[in-house]
Amino acid sequence: MHRVVSLLASGTEIVCALGAGDSLVGRSHECDRPTWVRKLPACTRPTFDVSQTSGEIDAEVRRRLRYGEPLYSIDADLIETLHPDILIAQVHCDVCAVTPDDARRAGTDAGRRIIALQAGSVNGIFDDIASIGLAIGRDGAANGVIADLKAQIDSARLAARSRSPRRVLVLEWTDPMFAAGNWMPELIEAANGTVALGGGASYSVQVTWHDVESADPDVLIVAPCGFDLDRTLEEVSYLESIPGWDRLRAVKEGNVIFADGNAYFNRSGTTIGDTAEMLAEIIHGIGEKHYRKSWLPYGEARTAAEINRLHDDACARGLATYTDPATGYQVMTAEFLRRRGTCCSSGCRHCPYRGLDGDLSQAAESAATRF
Repeated sequence: MHRVVSLLASGTEIVCALGAGDSLVGRSHECDRPTWVRKLPACTRPTFDVSQTSGEIDAEVRRRLRYGEPLYSIDADLIETLHPDILIAQVHCDVCAVTPDDARRAGTDAGRRIIALQAGSVNGIFDDIASIGLAIGRDGAANGVIADLKAQIDSARLAARSRSPRRVLVLEWTDPMFAAGNWMPELIEAANGTVALGGGASYSVQVTWHDVESADPDVLIVAPCGFDLDRTLEEVSYLESIPGWDRLRAVKEGNVIFADGNAYFNRSGTTIGDTAEMLAEIIHGIGEKHYRKSWLPYGEARTAAEINRLHDDACARGLATYTDPATGYQVMTAEFLRRRGTCCSSGCRHCPYRGLDGDLSQAAESAATRF
């Protein structure tokens, strides 16, 4: 059996989807799905503080690229002890994840095969799945995964085809603003939307606020690259500070959405079928499978962002609870629950145990997704 170190979150998901999760011996710091992979040793880390604002992150990335400084640190010694025969990296973007050149500079390529994923489109993602399947002897399983994803996307297409198309803008970054490209225009069109800005480019493109105002989309989806839903909610206050924000059609009509960009909108792997479903939900109101789990409408996002702020402040001050702004109830913090040492399976809002061992009750897991 192969021994695989995946330095790319989508690569890890693909290996697991092919039924070869037991071949994984290491992962990147970003690999988080399925949840059990978090127990694997992380072989990379970012080389700068990624908890900064979007503008600060962008400035630091540009500075590092300008001076040839790395964005990721690769633990070559750890990889050596794991004895992999396959490394998975990517060549589509020099910013988003480890590239083969990064691996070579770190000296981790000797005697190992590097599979370089290069997806820039839906078919490109299918090709990457097939490449991994062929490399690890799971080409039959790869064909099955590709067929399932095509069926999932076609199902979203069928559900949305009778609805009136709406103009959609997906922001892949907020400061500066980038309109999503790559496979996103194809998925928007599958969900019977039209791309309001940036659809003609194969890569995501930087746009100005004036461009956004001029496009004035019917639906605006904020899904920054690398940000999960909680982190995306931190962008609410920045966007509200922009002069003219409240004049956008999508804002006035309540069609601004904050979403998990990391897992769904910017990950070139097996979640693209879910993304197509999510777009049908967001654009046309078809179903609620992903609502409140992976995306929130603007009004709920504002409330959730305030809850997160109150929670973070309480944790920083060492408090056991904070006051919910909507109900006035006292809510236990994650730090308090972590110090308690066990999960009560009651669905606490900030349960720190969810997803760690996969043994939460169904009720607790459902409640843990609520804001």
